Parts: sequence; C-alpha cells; structure tokens
Amino acid sequence: LGEMSSEADAMIDFDDKCCASCGIAANDDIKLKNCTACHLVKYCGVKCQREHRSKHKRECKKRAAELHDEILFKQPESSHHGDCPICCLPLSLDAQKSGMMTCCSKQICKGCSYANAMREIRESLEQKCPFCRHPLQSKDEDFGQNLMRRAEANDPVAMREMGKRRRNKGDYGKAFEYWKKAAELGDSDAHFQISVFYQDGKGGEKDVKKAIYHAEQAAIGGHPRARFYLGYEELRNKRIERAMKHLIIAANLGHDESLR
Repeated sequence: LGEMSSEADAMIDFDDKCCASCGIAANDDIKLKNCTACHLVKYCGVKCQREHRSKHKRECKKRAAELHDEILFKQPESSHHGDCPICCLPLSLDAQKSGMMTCCSKQICKGCSYANAMREIRESLEQKCPFCRHPLQSKDEDFGQNLMRRAEANDPVAMREMGKRRRNKGDYGKAFEYWKKAAELGDSDAHFQISVFYQDGKGGEKDVKKAIYHAEQAAIGGHPRARFYLGYEELRNKRIERAMKHLIIAANLGHDESLR
C-alpha cells in the first residue's frame, strides 16, 4: 500500500511539473500554464494544448463542471443587497425597508434613514444623505441627474438603476446596454435583469441558455430570485437534487416563496 501511494504521489508530481502533451519539464526558460478550465494539467504552449485536447477533453469537461458547481452551490454570506453601510446589518429583501441614495448609490436601511431624519429635525439641520452627507434632492429630475452622473463615473449600481428607468419607459435596447455594463462590473442584480430579458424575449429573442448563465452569475452573487428561477428550471428538467439545493440556498437568504 505504501509503494502504491508513493507511485501515485510521483505521478501527481510529474503531471504538475511536466507538459501533459510533450512531457517537457518546467525550468527557468520554460514556464508551464494550467489548463484554464479544469486546472488539472499543465502545458508548455498553445500548440501542445491543442494537440492534447482530444485526450483531455472528457476529463476536462467533467472537472470544469465540478468546479463550476462548487462555486454555484456555495451558500452566500448575504443577499445581493449586502449590508447597510451605516449600521452594517443585512439589508432586507423587502424593497420598502431600504432606499437607494442617488448621490452615492448606497442602499440605506429605513432605520438609519429615520434616525438621521429625526436628528436633522431635532437640531434644525439641512436634510442630507445619511451616508455621504450630500444635500438631498427634492425633484425626480434631480434624482435622474444624480444617477446619470454616477453612471458616467462607471458606478454599476447607478447603471443598473438607469437601465430600470429605461425599461419602464419601454426603451429595452438602452436598458440592456446599461445592464450589460453594470454586469461586467460585477452587479448581481444587473445579471438578473439580463436573465429576465432573455427569459421574456423583450427587445430581442428568447434565449434560455443565456438566461440561465446570467441567472447563475446573479445567484452566485446572492440573488434569491435568480436562485428560485434556477431551481424552477432544474425541477422542470427533473433534476430534483440540484433544484432542492437552489431552493434551500434561496430560502436561507430569506426568499419565502422557495419554502413553498
């Protein structure tokens, strides 16, 4: 048993230090690079990777799927809303219990907003943002101008909200552009909006594959509605175990519908 273990270790060490195709060992002049999909083997160059593809393809796909599922089914620490930047408590999924400040794109819980408002009334102070202390705007036009300024500064939250405004006006093409940019900057809700876009086919063709891809990106970022959609798709395809994993994660994030 000890000899077999030593041989296995030697093989792993060989794979780690030699090109999987030509067998050349790594040295000061030759740097090996991991297969970007599975990270199981290394190659000395693109030519060797292409030549070895037919032998490695099946194992690579299997391991890449395993790595993808490890990330996909990991329970997020919080929802895509994150925490209130003032009290540092998790923000509720109920949109009525928090609000976004267009001056700084921060989502503030109603408790902190109320405490700030009461302090300003008590001390006869000018109304300002509880987070960045920018004077509050009173007109919807001013809100739009603030969002536009933030969007021009590549703020993903502002881009996402600008996308929603465009969607509500029926401009799906411009809404998609804003969501795409926000998603590229890592905004989970923008990924979810794009997923819904492909689910419904508004402003374009329906594409289930793209809808699932963006829903997965949103779900990894803690979006419970994206999780619920993925769970529904897995149930529809009779993959019960995967569906249950999605629904449990969504329920843990506070999505009540997943419990039903």
